[in-house]
Amino acid sequence: FFQAEDGIRDSSVTGVPDVCSSDLVKFLTDLGWDVTTSPADSSQVRIPAASSDVFERYNALQKSQGYDLGQYAGKKVMRYVYKINNYPGATEPVYATLLVYKNQIIGGDVTDTAAQGKIRGFKMPEATTAPTVPSLPTETAATAPETTQ
Repeated sequence: FFQAEDGIRDSSVTGVPDVCSSDLVKFLTDLGWDVTTSPADSSQVRIPAASSDVFERYNALQKSQGYDLGQYAGKKVMRYVYKINNYPGATEPVYATLLVYKNQIIGGDVTDTAAQGKIRGFKMPEATTAPTVPSLPTETAATAPETTQ
């Protein structure tokens, strides 16, 4: 739903103008993600000036994580995409997209490219595997220890 600006698209960019690539990587690693150190893609995009159902759904995701793209309507922003190496249970590539305007991260998402994959916020999802520490058995009336007072 973002519009690429004048065909500007440079996947060979290894540094990030204004915001250092290492700052963006640190933002993602602080959230628990293991990502590539250079963006897989970077491009200038324009936040849509006119709202649409697609934009409103995407912006609802942004608002759920403390961002609001509505205030950037019609503005050109940079979009940086990093490959995530530790997405729980991933069978296909997963990417983190960061939207940057005037040195600030203004939004983004994590996209699982699998057929049933989803677009979600930056927060690491709960592990889908069983916990490694066995849980204690649930007490029932028959197994609960007797207490006297």
